[in-house]
Formats: sequence, structure tokens, C-alpha cells
Amino acid sequence: MTNTLKCVSPIDGSILAERPLQSMSEASAAVARAKGAQKSWAARPLAERIQLVRDGVARVGEMNDVIVTELAHQMGRPVRYGGEFGGFNERASHMADIATEALAPIMVEDSDNFKRYIEREAHGVVLVVAPWNYPFMTAINTVAPALIAGNAVMLKHASQTPLVGERMAEAFHAVGIPTDVFQNVFLGHDTTSDLIAAKSFGFVNFTGSVGGGKAMEQAAAGTFTGVGLELGGKDPGYVMEDADLDAAVDTLIDGAMFNAGQCCCGIERIYVVESLFDAFVQKAVAIVSGYKLGNPLDAETTLGPMAHARFAAEVRAQTSEAIAAGATALVDPALFPEDDGGAYLMPQILVDVDHSMRVMRDESFGPVVGIMKVKDDAEAIALMNDSEFGLTASLWTNDIARAETIGQQIETGTVFMNRADYLDPGLCWTGCKNTGRGGGLSVIGYHNLTRPKSYHLKKA
Repeated sequence: MTNTLKCVSPIDGSILAERPLQSMSEASAAVARAKGAQKSWAARPLAERIQLVRDGVARVGEMNDVIVTELAHQMGRPVRYGGEFGGFNERASHMADIATEALAPIMVEDSDNFKRYIEREAHGVVLVVAPWNYPFMTAINTVAPALIAGNAVMLKHASQTPLVGERMAEAFHAVGIPTDVFQNVFLGHDTTSDLIAAKSFGFVNFTGSVGGGKAMEQAAAGTFTGVGLELGGKDPGYVMEDADLDAAVDTLIDGAMFNAGQCCCGIERIYVVESLFDAFVQKAVAIVSGYKLGNPLDAETTLGPMAHARFAAEVRAQTSEAIAAGATALVDPALFPEDDGGAYLMPQILVDVDHSMRVMRDESFGPVVGIMKVKDDAEAIALMNDSEFGLTASLWTNDIARAETIGQQIETGTVFMNRADYLDPGLCWTGCKNTGRGGGLSVIGYHNLTRPKSYHLKKA
């Protein structure tokens, strides 16, 4: 097993950063420091913790110009899109705004005879294992509310984005969050599993693959450690006959292709009612054909490389298998000479697809989308549910009652109407089936990052 983390830049295959992995003894010492610092952190007034997190988030914003370029080097997102601070700030700010109410005791009785209430108490030390695709936004989903709730946090970031945790630690420590209360750590898989198995954490939040989620659950087995998991996705879009066609095409195709298709809640399959199918496909192909694939440091680039060549290889495999099985590829490869067979991958739209093809079943996590014709709501619902995943579904109609009725029949964590690929911090971010369990953000996010503690006080 290697003792060094290496980040290979998708831009040119060079090693961008190397960091030594902590040994088990070093990691255990870090946990001990976090546990030692947590009680005094939780004892601080809630308003103070809220303000320190707000200040830390603002300090990250001050670094944004540097961070945008670092993200391009680490995971390939074009600099023209300006990084993640908008969503990072929106999510953290919302959780700060609702913290006082969300963490307030639930008063059951305060009479002459009894005082009965339920408090929310911090778990202690929370481990956050964050992914590389939206490395700041996915991390802050848990980091901000965990700290505000009085937990100490250890952040283990993906090997593709090691600079992200360092930037967050730099910002948070600069504003006064104690170094032992928020720690950025570099841990190997075995060390992470061993720490969880040793009951090092009060709660673990993991965003990543289904296999990674299973490893987290296996490590936690028998420890009674709470585990929150956001795993794979194969999110569908469904376009009905009364949809705003232009808006549907623009939003769903952007949801499928933005960030080279590497979005947790990106659109990976689209179902269109027969009467709109041809027009939808024609418009979609025109949009995708206009993308510019290239170096993400170039301001003209609209589609950068995938984060790693092996991710692009999986998308190519799914696409070629589908074509061999009868799918039709509609985007001309001649428009994308930059496709190098490695991390730089052209976008593709497939029709004549069905659910026997992996591209319509397995998570692609890349710039390819299959589009199928459907005859009615019943067929669309059956196809949307024909998946092992359930994160979001995007419904396109002008009839809100119809959307709600369909939404009640879809096995998913979030139902969108006339929107896609967005995380609303006021709503619980959750999934079902192999997408995982638990919930982040919203009031429910605070409930998962704390435990209820009941007081039944009989007055003399």
C-alpha cells in the first residue's frame, strides 16, 4: 500500500500535488485532539459558532480567484464558470440562518410540576469524506452544520482534490476556528476503515461510490456509529406534452453535460413524450454540437476534461456498447478533434436506446445522455423507477398537480418540476435505493448531525 497521495492533473497528466498519508498512530492522535477540543467548542455560545463559520466561508470567498484555477488543475472544470463559491456560500449561509431554530430545544411541558423537553446534542467528532466533482460544495453541506451544531470535524477529501481541504482549513483557522476542531486529514482507505471500526467518530458522512458506501457501512458494523451516505445516481428527466420545450432542452442538456457530466444529480437519461421527441432531440444535438472541448484554463472552453482518464474510459465503454447494441449516436466526432482517447472526452447524445444497455442503467458520470420516446405518464414512471438508484427526478410540465401526482409514484429523493441539477439547502438532500440513506442540509441535516437528549425534570 502506498504511503503517498498523488493528484494527477487531468489537463496534462502531470502530478499536481503529493501528500503523505497519515499512519494509524498519527490519525488516532488527530482523533484524540479533536475529541479533546470538541467539548469546549460545543460549550461556546451558538451565536459565536455561527459567526465563526460565516467568517470562515467568507474567507474562502476571498481566495476564489486562486481556487478557480486550482480546481481546473485538479479536476478539469473550465475557469469560465468561476468555481463553486456561489453554491458554497448559499448552502453554508442557509444552514447558519436556520441554526438557532433548528437546534432549539423542543419544549413539551414547563408547568408547576414538570419541565420536559428534548435537546439536540452534538455527536462529538464527525468525519466528512468528500468527493472531487464539486469538492467545496459537497464538503460544506456537512462541515458547516456539523461545526455550528457543536461537533469537531475531520475532513478527508478525495485524492483528486487534495488542495480543497487545505484551503478550507486555512480559511477556517484564519478566522479563529481552533485547529483541532476542524482538521483536514489525508487518510488511506484502510486507515479510514480502521478508525471507524475503532469507534473514533460519532458520525460519518460519505459522498462517493456505492462500493465506497458499502465499505463505510462494513467498517461501522457493530459500532452503532451513525453513517450518512450519498452514493451513485442515474437521474431521469421526463418531458410532457405541455412542457416549455426550449426551457426543458436547455436545462436538461445542461444538467447532463455541465462539469463534463460529473454531477451527483446530473441528468443521465431523458424520456420525452412522442409529440415532442423529434424537436427535443434536434434542439439537444444543436446545443451539444456547439460546445468547445479543451484546456479548462482557456476562457473559451465550455467542456473540460474528465477528472481522470479511467472515468472517461468507462463512459466510452458504455457508449460503444450501446452503439453496438443498436443505439444511434447523433453528435459528430469531427466537431471535437480534441478528444484524445484519454481524459478529454467529447459529449454524446444517444437515441434508439433501451434499458438493456448499461448507458441507461449504470451510472455514467460523464458527458453522455440517452433519450427515449414514451407514450404516457405510466410508461415514463415505470422507466424512471427502473433503476437501482434514486437521487433526483426532473419533471417538465405546466401542471403542478400532475407533477405532484407523478412525483408521489417515483422512487427518488427529490422531485423537481421545471428544474434540474440543483441542490436546495432549504430541502433535505437525500436519496433512496443504492443512492444511499440519511439526509443533509435543511432542518433534517441538523437532526442527523446531533442526537436527541430528553429531560424529564420533576419540580419539588
